[in-house]
Amino acid sequence: MENNILVIAGELNVRPQQVEATVKLLDEGATVPFISRYRKEATGSLDEVAVAAVRDRMTQLRELDKRRESILKSIEEQGKLTDELKKKIEAADTMAVLEDIYLPYKPKRKTRASVAKEKGLEPLAETLFNQEDVSLEELAKPFLDEEKGVKTVEEALAGARDIIAEKVNEDQEARKAVRHLFEKQGTFSAKVIPGKEEEGAKYKDYFEWSEPIEKAPSHRILAMRRAEKEMIISLDCTPEEEEAIYRLEDQFVQGHSEAAQQVKLAVRDSYKRLMKPSLETEIRINSKKRADEEAIHVFAENLRQLLLSAPLGQKNVLAIDPAYRTGCKTVVLDKQGKLLYNTVIYPLDRVAQATATVKDLCKRYDIEAIAIGNGTASRETERFVRGLNLAEIQVIVVNESGASVYSASEVAREEFPDYDVTVRGAVSIGRRLMDPLAELVKIDPKSIGVGQYQHDVDQTLLKNGLDDVVVSCVNKVGVEVNTASKELLTYVSGLGATIAKNIVNYRNENGPFKSRTELKKVARLGPKAFEQSAGFLRVRGSKNPLDQSAVHPESYTIVQQMAKDLNCTVQDLMDKQELRAQIDLKKYVTDTVGLPTLTDILQELAKPGRDPREQFETFEFADDVNEMEDLKIGMKLPGIVTNITNFGAFVDIGVHQDGLVHVSELSDDFVDDPNEVVKVQQQVEVTVLEVDIRRKRISLSMKTGKPSQRKAKRKQEPQREAEKSMDDMLAMLKAKFK
Repeated sequence: MENNILVIAGELNVRPQQVEATVKLLDEGATVPFISRYRKEATGSLDEVAVAAVRDRMTQLRELDKRRESILKSIEEQGKLTDELKKKIEAADTMAVLEDIYLPYKPKRKTRASVAKEKGLEPLAETLFNQEDVSLEELAKPFLDEEKGVKTVEEALAGARDIIAEKVNEDQEARKAVRHLFEKQGTFSAKVIPGKEEEGAKYKDYFEWSEPIEKAPSHRILAMRRAEKEMIISLDCTPEEEEAIYRLEDQFVQGHSEAAQQVKLAVRDSYKRLMKPSLETEIRINSKKRADEEAIHVFAENLRQLLLSAPLGQKNVLAIDPAYRTGCKTVVLDKQGKLLYNTVIYPLDRVAQATATVKDLCKRYDIEAIAIGNGTASRETERFVRGLNLAEIQVIVVNESGASVYSASEVAREEFPDYDVTVRGAVSIGRRLMDPLAELVKIDPKSIGVGQYQHDVDQTLLKNGLDDVVVSCVNKVGVEVNTASKELLTYVSGLGATIAKNIVNYRNENGPFKSRTELKKVARLGPKAFEQSAGFLRVRGSKNPLDQSAVHPESYTIVQQMAKDLNCTVQDLMDKQELRAQIDLKKYVTDTVGLPTLTDILQELAKPGRDPREQFETFEFADDVNEMEDLKIGMKLPGIVTNITNFGAFVDIGVHQDGLVHVSELSDDFVDDPNEVVKVQQQVEVTVLEVDIRRKRISLSMKTGKPSQRKAKRKQEPQREAEKSMDDMLAMLKAKFK
């Protein structure tokens, strides 16, 4: 434990005391948001990212320790554990090193080497391995034994070579050297399987492709693996074979004697038959893990930006889910998102009737905003609504990705058991305009449409990574306990599905919560759960104004003492900056509460419970651009960033097909990470570079120069990289607009 703390402290460049305190809190059941927000004194103000890094790394190191104990026990039971071997095992700092040490002692099924040993050929192998200049025939003759199946000198030598090959493969230093070669000089080499050219046309860029494993970006690794899985290409992940064999020969072969030549043959066999397949499997696993981590990071960052996108707020909303044949499902939601009314309008072929219906609903329900889903018939519906000239009513096109998934989910059925999927989908569109976070937490993040190869990555790692993001966002914004759904409450620090459900049940049976303290009456919401969750739950209308803030109940006495010292009320402190300016925070420092927490308290008093998300801004697509056919090279258009990948950003410009702004076109300056330039849901202006209607591809730019100049400056390799990525993203985009 102590060693692990030192390792993590060194890796994260923090003090061991910070790591130790964080691990202790985590082991006691504290959540990442709670620790980073309310335990700054203990952790030295580690933020969420650092706390999560401590948690994840400690989990890895504990798994390593667990495996170490298992290996020590296994070797000890074999009676082969020496003090020197034990020290080597205890010093192993990675799973790969640990497994290399264990390999010679690992129980095996029957191998060619074990069969040769059963034939009594191990002494011959040892003699050959010493590579003395002696006659091979004279060496081998004593080991001939027809009963054991060794009839000839060559059979004896072959068996001895099998033993040497296994010995070379199990040599820790040899594996370390060749592993390094795989990592630094290994190459992905892809070739199309004959006859699969037409079937795998979308992977044509990988029909004859090679690149260093070390430098291959995650999206290409995942694309090649997918093509291999679909049996379109064959894929090798190895260094140059002769270089690997040369390095092994350099370590094991001594001189040019006949025995040395036998060792040389054994080394070549060892690499091809044993070491190469083993290390290729390992490098595949490691490169896949790296690709997964990068893809999940991209997905998580996109999801964070989407969840924290600006909410319209509590407004009476008319939500429309556009369609051609079946009409546009239309619903009315009140300021709390409650469904008041639903109907179907046909604005494309029953214009007069649709006009009358929309105007009547707007007047009858005092509609303040109209939300229109961005799927099929979106632009036509938007044009119809804007043509009604509904003064003072905002008209907003809403990204509806995942709405269909929600509408068919158990959550939606539970919320609206008496309505069909079309009504539920329209409700989701309206609610995600009012509060994206509150609505999107009801949908599996994989279905929201902001991922990169999400179906190809490790699903457990993906779920854990995305759950972390949702928890972080929910607790960053805070949750109004009297209006929050069960799904939203589930992500509050310390709660979970069961307690969230109990909170809703209590609210339904007893009416709105009047204070944070009343939460303690909820079934199974004990002292620990209250400690973890209370600071993130808001109770608007509570007699105690601090219940509406992010000040934790454990700090209420501090604020009350501040108010008492200034001869005012807590509400006065929250309302008047001149009073807060008189507070000397050092006066309130204790053994457990320091300046970090006191500073947070003072900042929260200045803006109690304020939503940290940006203010909502209206957006309109270009009026005269509705389909890809309307696009012309050089056009400048407004757009909304819908997805960000390692190779660029996808932007919705209102033509039912997102365009790609390649990373090389995001800025006039060099861009390493697209997230440095754009965010999901950001409003941008783009210039059309290329339009390929047949392949449904749109290339865009955010640079400020002229299109011809930009195209001349583009590098071939980044553009080729974008081409490779487009096909794989099309499936996601098609699903988005389905």
